[in-house]
Amino acid sequence: MPSIRSPRRAALVTGASSGIGRAAAVALAEAGFDVTINYSGNADGAKQTAALAEAFGATTLIERCDVSDDAGVRAMLAAHQATFGRLDALVNNAGTTTNVGPKNFEELTADEWDRVFAVNVRGVFQVTRAAVPMLREVKGSVVNTASIVGLRPGPQPLPYAASKAAVVSLTKLLALNLGPDIRVNAVAPGWMEGEWMERMLGERYDDLMGRRAKLTPLKRVVTADDVGETILNLLVSNKMVTGEVVVIDGGFASST
Repeated sequence: MPSIRSPRRAALVTGASSGIGRAAAVALAEAGFDVTINYSGNADGAKQTAALAEAFGATTLIERCDVSDDAGVRAMLAAHQATFGRLDALVNNAGTTTNVGPKNFEELTADEWDRVFAVNVRGVFQVTRAAVPMLREVKGSVVNTASIVGLRPGPQPLPYAASKAAVVSLTKLLALNLGPDIRVNAVAPGWMEGEWMERMLGERYDDLMGRRAKLTPLKRVVTADDVGETILNLLVSNKMVTGEVVVIDGGFASST
């Protein structure tokens, strides 16, 4: 049965069960969007995100999908279209990493490297490709989640940092090839409080995050809500901005 176009704008956020994805989904809901909430493994987290979005009056659709699986991606976009009939905003946020440190070359397997790139880079392309027809119809917008380590060296696992550099390049290529109908930008968060950096920094989390805050002009580290706010702004305003990567780090990168 063909879908009936919703009078409300609709968005799809990948990796929306926590962190930046959750913040983006909730910000979009608060701005008047209905939202498809994608997750890969954290079903409870996706439900929590949906509840937060629905508190702002949004209709939500929860879709489990590994973005590295093209068949699953296309099924997810078909479900979104059947539910909402339109796609105004896409946030490519799903990502993964490895626990192998950046100097442990011999411990890093080809399978781990390929898995990170499959999700972080190919996933961005596959979701965007499947979304293009709906985005083009309404002159929609895309925001990809990159990272500060995609722009400058940092203490992150090698495949993660390299994959985020690839996301930066892919963002610019997509902007070039999808314009003028679709704008494509990216955000590059710096050190962000929460579970991801806790895993990366381990028992040194509090100490290192405190030091980073002191060295940052705005005197604090980034939060998921900071990133969600910027993602929303790039999606709904900034109409002459495409192919750009917005660094969100309180000024740290520009001051060191």
